[in-house]
Amino acid sequence: MILAARGLALIAYLILIGLILVWTTWIDPPEIVPISVALVILVLPLLFPLRGMLHGRRYTHAWSSLLALAYITLGITLAAVAADRVYGILMSVASLAWFTGCLLYVKLDARRARAAHPPT
Repeated sequence: MILAARGLALIAYLILIGLILVWTTWIDPPEIVPISVALVILVLPLLFPLRGMLHGRRYTHAWSSLLALAYITLGITLAAVAADRVYGILMSVASLAWFTGCLLYVKLDARRARAAHPPT
């Protein structure tokens, strides 16, 4: 179960990064700001937890779940706009899966660590 939670978090996280990259550069590039600026704003915060997510660090999963909340909010906001509805829904679903996977992994890994080292 712990591997499934970590897998859900990691796959959803990578899907979110890929979705933002593909949508911003190829499907619907922004018209007001340069693509590079949009990518820095949207993708750069996602790169901070990359190493910890790949190595399965519980602390990284815990704080990156808070970052997922920002992308859930952004996805819901974009889903409310008629032009970006599909992008917003996809972003919301990927972010919610990332958030759920992170929380499940933190809970299950903490439980596993307590069982491995009971208090004396």
